[in-house]
Amino acid sequence: MLIKMKPILLIGDSCTDKFVYCECERLCPEAPIPLLDIIKTKTNRGMAGNVLKNLQALGCEVTFFTNKNYKNVIKTRYVDQKTNHMFIRIDTNTELKSTFKDYKSEINFNDYSAVVISDYNKGFISEDEIQFISNNHPVTFLDTKKIINSWAENVKFIKINRAEYELSKNHLTEKIRSKIITTLGSGGAIYHNIQYDVKDVEVKDLSGAGDTFLAGLACTFLNTNNIEESIKFANTCATSVVQKKGVTVLSKNVL
Repeated sequence: MLIKMKPILLIGDSCTDKFVYCECERLCPEAPIPLLDIIKTKTNRGMAGNVLKNLQALGCEVTFFTNKNYKNVIKTRYVDQKTNHMFIRIDTNTELKSTFKDYKSEINFNDYSAVVISDYNKGFISEDEIQFISNNHPVTFLDTKKIINSWAENVKFIKINRAEYELSKNHLTEKIRSKIITTLGSGGAIYHNIQYDVKDVEVKDLSGAGDTFLAGLACTFLNTNNIEESIKFANTCATSVVQKKGVTVLSKNVL
């Protein structure tokens, strides 16, 4: 059962995820490319917008600051209906029409139980602004594509994947290393040199799994104040969504 708490402040860049499921029976005669017959299209909020949907599915009240033109920032994936193999991804209108600066004056950090930053490094929020947030709220969760260094020292927990860790590892102080939770895909996650395994499942799509992990981590920590249990539950959340096609939101059987 969720503890009654203040809302979570979620900050980050978001987009629209569009999955176009196709069948391919032959190649184009003019060039060695597949000819696709479109079967169905699925559209939902992506990036920080996916974190929002999963936090809400977990019962959290959320205030969300994101780029206002997220509906027009579109990631379109053309995917084989049978195998879930992606033929191509097309990103359109990647310029964000608003940034964190547009919301900064509205924030009273005392109104929130935690701040969750989902930073895809598209220009919505800067390193200095992340540092400002973590200096003003003691419970800040960060998922970022930026190279991490001293500006992140006051963040409570930093969730990154293995590739992102490799990019940042030579810039990390010991203080920052102590805050990092590294997700390992089928290997689960590692924190303070302890690996948290996940059960073996049939993986259909990895899209959005990191967003779901972040939502499960933050929500559970706010209810338990136990980071080990929070990582375990976040693993369960991510494992649940990778068994489905596309970017999906947590279902009730996980909760």
